[in-house]
Amino acid sequence: MAEQHRKRVENTEETPSAASAKPEVVDEFESRLVSVKFCTKVVKGGKNRSYGAMVVVGDKAGRVGIGYGKANENADAIRKGTEQARKHLFTVPMNGTTITHRVEMSFGGAKVMIRPASPGTGVIAGGGMRHVLELAGIKDVLAKSMGANNAENVVKATFKALQSLRTRAEILAKRDREAL
Repeated sequence: MAEQHRKRVENTEETPSAASAKPEVVDEFESRLVSVKFCTKVVKGGKNRSYGAMVVVGDKAGRVGIGYGKANENADAIRKGTEQARKHLFTVPMNGTTITHRVEMSFGGAKVMIRPASPGTGVIAGGGMRHVLELAGIKDVLAKSMGANNAENVVKATFKALQSLRTRAEILAKRDREAL
């Protein structure tokens, strides 16, 4: 019986472990689910439920994207939203660990204001704004959400605000001037 036990132990050592069997593809992006909404349609055979999910994806190094996916299953909607967000990535211009300048933007009823902050301040923002700013890699920022508190519109307004940021070099180039 001891020999059988030794053979079982030897056989398990020869097989690859579960950790090595997993794919070693390291995903550089982190995703966060902002909101999931569902709609129920009443049909002759009963009720059909569909889901919509908003997802924010970023690498915490200056690239961020948002996506919205719709499907008949919750997991499929989240997957589609993640794929959509990866297709719409853009690079946020930053000045160290903060943004380059103050910006205000609105989308629908939501209005956001984002200001640069001194090092060590952290991300002072709430709700969906915090997800976008953290995944973009911004470490020090002051942000305020005004108007409607619809999470999806706040995220879209934040995204538009980050897209409208310009670096000092871009502004000087537009004015046909050189940096001092």
